[in-house]
Amino acid sequence: MLDRRRPTAALALADGTVFLGFGLGCPGVHEGELVFNTAITGYQEILTDPSYAGQIVTFTFPHIGNVGTNEEDIEATTPYARGMVIRAPITEPSNWRSSQHLAAWLESRGIAAISGVDTRRITRILREQGAQNAALAYEPGGEIDLEALKARARAWPGLVGMDLALEVSCRQRYEWRESRWRWGEGYGESDGGGPHVVAVDYGVKRNILRSLAQLGCRVTVVPAQTSAEEILALNPDGVLLSNGPGDPAATGAYAVPEIRKLVDSGKPLFGICLGHQMLGIAVGGRTEKMPFGHHGANHPVKDLTTGKVEITSQNHGFAITDGDLPPEVEVTHRSLFDGTIQGIRLKDRPVFSVQYHPEASPGPQDSSYLFDRFLSLMKGEKAG
Repeated sequence: MLDRRRPTAALALADGTVFLGFGLGCPGVHEGELVFNTAITGYQEILTDPSYAGQIVTFTFPHIGNVGTNEEDIEATTPYARGMVIRAPITEPSNWRSSQHLAAWLESRGIAAISGVDTRRITRILREQGAQNAALAYEPGGEIDLEALKARARAWPGLVGMDLALEVSCRQRYEWRESRWRWGEGYGESDGGGPHVVAVDYGVKRNILRSLAQLGCRVTVVPAQTSAEEILALNPDGVLLSNGPGDPAATGAYAVPEIRKLVDSGKPLFGICLGHQMLGIAVGGRTEKMPFGHHGANHPVKDLTTGKVEITSQNHGFAITDGDLPPEVEVTHRSLFDGTIQGIRLKDRPVFSVQYHPEASPGPQDSSYLFDRFLSLMKGEKAG
């Protein structure tokens, strides 16, 4: 049946394409890079992942909102996604863990959303033309200036050269004890008796910290601008370079030089997503903006050292380029979608990184062995 309600929301792309639909969440106008995500679960984790700062997320799965929301399935206290695009209206939640309807949750957290649009068409546009700058407007009265909205989409500068890590990073050091969630138990707590990990917060997801705590690690989280000297003064057994949003090359003034010092220290280093990209720059490589990016929980990656194929959770629009890495850097993982670099390691140092998300929330758990690898490196260095 044709929906004859008056549109209350609009999505304008930088190329002038406009989609009209029905608003949800918090009224307002927000610009960002429009991307699509193919995951069928985990919309709440996605919207609260700091790596989505500066982005408007289109969900390809039609049943967004069907399990409601809760206070546990979040990756940061403050959501950083700038908007949400979905095909079908949000239904009443049907899940025993739900504590709030998704529409109310969006409104309480200042996120605008649009429903009733052709997400398949949007996905085709993004697949054929690449990620686009866009502007999303939700006006309950329906009075939307479409020409002004298109102008705002065109005027948004885009993610190239944009440093967002500083926006999402913590402001002061803190300790983390919470471990991973278990059925019937909720979140546990680490005794902190294992190796000491200093996690540099460029937009860290909570489940990364939980994964370390699950292994018994004592975890100290520090802001993005913390110097290598300050980190090493904490006497860590290993350093984690976290995920985060924005252009990795834009962190060259404060992060990359400190990562070089950490590499030279000989401490075990583990980089994830943005941390992987910045590590690549620190050891002599380059990064570039990808035409399409990777966003979803079904991306196949091959471990070149073992031949194993992992199904991974990913969210990134930049990648380390081929041909620029020095001989002492080995490429360990590649995407089976487009062949891009998905993992590296140093041949002469206990340093490695991956482009995808081994903490897998949302997503499968094929890659959890990477945390075990990091733990083994730290125990080896500690014993040595």
